[in-house]
Amino acid sequence: MNICLFSNDEISKPLPRKDERAEHIIKVLHKKAGDTFTAGIIGGESGVARITAIDDSGISFEFTAGGSGKPLAPLDMIIGFPRPIQLKRLLRDIAALGVGRVYLTGTDLGEKSYMQSTLVEKGSAYKMLLDGTVQAGSTHVPELFLYKTLDECLKSIEEELSGKGGICRFALDNVNPAMRLSDALSEKECKKAIAAIGSERGWTERERRLLEETGYIRCGMGERIMRTETAATVAGAIILSGLGII
Repeated sequence: MNICLFSNDEISKPLPRKDERAEHIIKVLHKKAGDTFTAGIIGGESGVARITAIDDSGISFEFTAGGSGKPLAPLDMIIGFPRPIQLKRLLRDIAALGVGRVYLTGTDLGEKSYMQSTLVEKGSAYKMLLDGTVQAGSTHVPELFLYKTLDECLKSIEEELSGKGGICRFALDNVNPAMRLSDALSEKECKKAIAAIGSERGWTERERRLLEETGYIRCGMGERIMRTETAATVAGAIILSGLGII
């Protein structure tokens, strides 16, 4: 836990002793009254919390803001719905990278049952995004959106982006890609990037045409076939490097 995050309501209240954050502060960080720890407000500023008291009821502290909380990167990702167990790892890892928005979508070849997962409804997906945010020492949690089809997903995104320039669109595909992702980045001047990554069975020809018609460049990352979660992390790192962020 590289930062302890609180909601606006929590930041001015004692932290209950049974809360996992309190357990971490006391048992892992070995903090005592008078000590400080890195803290932040979800979606807001980061700073330092000074412990004023620790007792059986919990931890009392005073928070002093002092940082931006590491804002999210100008990178959004469209992800073909993966297996639920992969989704947990994927969300955590791309949140740690600082991806701004995650669009989970059904695809032509994707397993329909994966979309019936209760991960999102029960808050597990948000928890994974929060875990990745904490790992990065950030306060900003990526937004998560769900769509039944790629068609719906692309339409919604394009409606929101209407009239905005400097946006680079990349569709990751290991079947006859037009160019390497790194080469595509070097040829573009991107203010913001959107990367589309298919489900474990990849894109259909119909989806490839749809992506190309919407302005996405089909890009590859080598000959090896990666899991969706691995491809998302690798693509994110390549794009963020191309944008000069990492």
